[in-house]
Amino acid sequence: MRRVAASLVAAALVLTACSANGDEESGEADGDAVAQGGTFTTFITRLDATAPTNPYNPDGNSFLGFNSMRLAWTANHPTDPRHFYPGLAENWEWNDDFTELVVELNPEAVWSDGEPVTTEDVVVSSNIAYTRGSGAHILQPGAAGSVSDAEVIDEHTIQFNQDPEEPTGTFINGILEMVVVPAHIYGELLPDDFADVLETARGEDEAGEEARERISEVGDEVIEFQPEEDISAGPFILERINPSEALLTRNEQFFDNDMVAPDNVVVRNYTGNEQIWDFLQAGDLDFGPFVATPTDVMESIEAVDGNQGVESYSPVVASMSFNQSHEPFDDLNVRRGLAYAIDYEQMVEVGSPTGGTAPVTTSGIHGEVLDNWLGDAAGDLEVYDQDLDRATEEFEEAGLTQENGQWLLPDGSPFEVPIQVVDGFTDWVDAADNVATQFQEFGIDADVHLSPDSAVHEEQMFNGEFPVQFWLIGLGPDPYNIYQRIYGQSGGWTVSAGQLSYAEPGEGTNWMGLPESLEVDGYGEINPGELAHEINRADEERVAEIMETLAHATNQHLPGIQMWDYINTQFENTNRFVTEPPEDARRLGGTTNPAGVWMSQGWITVAE
Repeated sequence: MRRVAASLVAAALVLTACSANGDEESGEADGDAVAQGGTFTTFITRLDATAPTNPYNPDGNSFLGFNSMRLAWTANHPTDPRHFYPGLAENWEWNDDFTELVVELNPEAVWSDGEPVTTEDVVVSSNIAYTRGSGAHILQPGAAGSVSDAEVIDEHTIQFNQDPEEPTGTFINGILEMVVVPAHIYGELLPDDFADVLETARGEDEAGEEARERISEVGDEVIEFQPEEDISAGPFILERINPSEALLTRNEQFFDNDMVAPDNVVVRNYTGNEQIWDFLQAGDLDFGPFVATPTDVMESIEAVDGNQGVESYSPVVASMSFNQSHEPFDDLNVRRGLAYAIDYEQMVEVGSPTGGTAPVTTSGIHGEVLDNWLGDAAGDLEVYDQDLDRATEEFEEAGLTQENGQWLLPDGSPFEVPIQVVDGFTDWVDAADNVATQFQEFGIDADVHLSPDSAVHEEQMFNGEFPVQFWLIGLGPDPYNIYQRIYGQSGGWTVSAGQLSYAEPGEGTNWMGLPESLEVDGYGEINPGELAHEINRADEERVAEIMETLAHATNQHLPGIQMWDYINTQFENTNRFVTEPPEDARRLGGTTNPAGVWMSQGWITVAE
């Protein structure tokens, strides 16, 4: 018997079958071969020509869906997070409580150097994922949703197990969305005794802590690793890169090569939204993922021959969130007053006219799927349309007064609302400027503060430097992720050794300053962090109950104000290639995957 950070077994258990279609069919891609030829141009991320072709390097020239592959690709279904399209796996099955997942690799999958893709590659990739602490590969003892072991069944079949004490549905996504690398290239980064070190690292004693530190050190080496050449199991291989662009060429070894239309892909480098707009206005891109675009720029882009903007569901919500450790934002009446003071339609028209819609209300859930989760109960939510009379009532209830058109705090000082956003996020900046102007016209002393980048933005939030900031919430489709952005670490709830704990406002991770319990009309006193944590282990009926409760809690207590619900507006040029994904992929969000995934599914064809 051979240990591979777990054990070797002879056969799989009988499990509930699931697949790309969410039923009992195989996850294989369907479709006829497509016409081939030409160069497809797009942008993916900012390029660093000096970085390695290493998917674990944050600046690496490894492009997901093109020369970097996963076992499967999420379909981003609004209410079914375990709906996938096939990647290197052709089939996957799990049992009812998500503790066992069996993955069958496509037997025709081959690396670009001719080596077959096998479960050895998956094992090495899984072990490397531990060094990064990503997905289901978490070394924290007792962590929910983490792998307990992996059992190789044969060269194309592997079973992953999770701790039955803390089973979660996110475990399935954590495995299937794992990047797979070639064992014969990356295996040398792992020490020979890695399986033993990993087993020790699961302990809570001093030896476990030392083992986790050692694995983390291996992770540092993984980040710095520079492969001599790009070995890909995806549809393309990185041919060359310079500061302006990267060239990827067809991988003739790719198992679904006949589904891939372009011979080459050029990935443009960019420095900001404005440069992307220039590419689109020049007709230089065959495909452009979402980028915040003002109305006049959108009109000029769509005026170019062949260009079109295409909309689909995007499970993300922009919010203006509060740090309730700062007065007077700890007062619900103040937060409600601000919610009633905003003209959302005007703000969205200025800030995100092509990438968002004004919210139905504040619930923490994207408005597109609110009824899916709440049903008739969605009608009980308070709607915060602009109502300056209601805003005045709320402010006066909080003890604010108005003199010469200016709102003053109870101590007589001006009511100030500094709004923190990220410089370069044009939709955030423009929307925040508009909201600040609206507040000023209502007598509130509001201004906008720019963080130089998202990392600094999050650091400033964590340090409690600003009482008001833009923050992404509602990150579906997984219901657990939707509310973790509010009632997780940012609200003071963390999990250690399988145990949930809470930190007081301003302490630990609780930068939002949320209280441990909330009184919710119609639902009584709740601990929102406990409920958000429970979603990860609850059955469908209980999940629906929790989602309804947390939606009403969010609506009534306003830890943040829902500013807009994102639309995934992408850009396509039909002169050279035509993108033809299934209607369900457009409608449900599957098109948020990288264009390389579209190609491998046969969704991109050469224009006639």
